[in-house]
Amino acid sequence: MRHIQCFMNRVMYGDCVPIMRDMDAEIVDLVITDPPYLVKYRPRDGRRCANDDNDNWLRPAFQELYRVLKPNRLCACFYGWPSIERFMQVWKEVGFRPVSHLTWVKRHCSREGYTRTYHEVGYLLAKGNPPRPFKPPSDVLPWQYTGNELHPNQKPVIAIKPLIEAYSRPGDVVLDPFAGSGTTAVAARVCQRRFIVIEKDYHHFKLAAHRLHQ
Repeated sequence: MRHIQCFMNRVMYGDCVPIMRDMDAEIVDLVITDPPYLVKYRPRDGRRCANDDNDNWLRPAFQELYRVLKPNRLCACFYGWPSIERFMQVWKEVGFRPVSHLTWVKRHCSREGYTRTYHEVGYLLAKGNPPRPFKPPSDVLPWQYTGNELHPNQKPVIAIKPLIEAYSRPGDVVLDPFAGSGTTAVAARVCQRRFIVIEKDYHHFKLAAHRLHQ
């Protein structure tokens, strides 16, 4: 195992499963992450998200994520609603307990199918029995369109910040093992938290690293 300082306040490049296996257990105070949705997502510009076409990573990743999270702490996770049964099965099998459902409301339509989509969704998952925050955030959260310039499914800082403020304290460690463009790290830094973020795609890793050093 490597000392936690080897991972702190930087973007780690590589597969999150072996990287988390190299971490000590119970060192993370909060997880906020946006994994592949398992829906073969492809935006209008044709870009793809890595590992969005298989779930081989799903259980190993969340098993390690659960292990490195401290007892009685929380994980906020975006997900793809067509694949919720696969996510929920793994979450419960590794030990997580769903405690709230989250919705981010958009002003723009991000998809047209049987309906026009104006929202993103996530679950708040508990390890053990975390204390309730002094001021619980709404389960309907703000959104600001990023233009998806850095990632095909880029999340805005405004969407992540209320969760970090509610479920962690200054100086705590926030983990995102599917870092994408690094939004969780940016939000953590704004909130005066430490962070550990991991990204497997080299192009997005470089973009996230550059973003954090601006």
